[in-house]
Amino acid sequence: MSEKKPWLDTIQAGDCEQHEPLVRRVLAPNPSPYTFTGTQTWIVGAGRDVAVIDPGPTGSGLSIGDPPDAQGAGHVEAILRAVEGQKITAILCTHTHRDHSPAAAPLKEATGAPIIGCAPLALSDDGPRADSAFDSDYAPDRVLADGEQVAGDGWTLEAVATPGHTSNHLCYALQESGALFTGDHVMAWSTSVVSPPDGDMAAYMASLSRLYERADRIYYPAHGPAVTKPRQLVRGMLGHRKQRERQILRELEKGPRVIPDMVKQMYKGLDPRLTGAAGRSVLAHLIDLEQRGRVACEDEVWRLVA
Repeated sequence: MSEKKPWLDTIQAGDCEQHEPLVRRVLAPNPSPYTFTGTQTWIVGAGRDVAVIDPGPTGSGLSIGDPPDAQGAGHVEAILRAVEGQKITAILCTHTHRDHSPAAAPLKEATGAPIIGCAPLALSDDGPRADSAFDSDYAPDRVLADGEQVAGDGWTLEAVATPGHTSNHLCYALQESGALFTGDHVMAWSTSVVSPPDGDMAAYMASLSRLYERADRIYYPAHGPAVTKPRQLVRGMLGHRKQRERQILRELEKGPRVIPDMVKQMYKGLDPRLTGAAGRSVLAHLIDLEQRGRVACEDEVWRLVA
């Protein structure tokens, strides 16, 4: 987890902010330790029709167990206000955590627009989730494969498969401007949580490396500020993950360890509310190391392989 200085948002939840000619942002009212200032819904297009990326939650979307409430309905209304006079022709989701995709259904009902993008995914977890639970009601009309496109009046979005944070995670590249909508895969305010069983550290690192090889001009994540130096940030994220792996191996050099003890040593000064998320990422690293033959586990106790 990142310890970056807080970023103060420039808009209130429900307001619409123009970022570039083809890109607007509407902030959802769901701030939390896991969503930062809230989920950012991106609107793409300036002509007759537009696409909506990550329509957001239908409830407050803060964490597991949050009931639906009026805030979610208010966010859908805010999206509709932002596109008044235009037609939504595509509703795209980067992945199906509950702070990203549930509002797709009511937005489709209000506009008739198809839900397009990532594949559906619903899992029961074997431990505390790192952020919102999966949206088991997500039902896309069309699933995009890597490289497939959706186009409208003056805009073209291409799917970029980036599994790791979740196995169904997609980014979307706006060909006309060089922007990439990165969902939860890359964010400037924090590193992405990789939470097994669906989160996969090896896949996440491979997806980061893939983005590093691209030439995108700017990233628009689902949480936090735009990333104006994408390759520099991605290089730092790859280095950060490799450093975490080295920390884990150093801890295990001292002897067998359980994950809570490793978290205490590795994440000094961490917000206690994020301890569970840190443990999930450590587990993801350990599973990756186990698959590479570096460590082994018995009864939740991890050790180095001689």
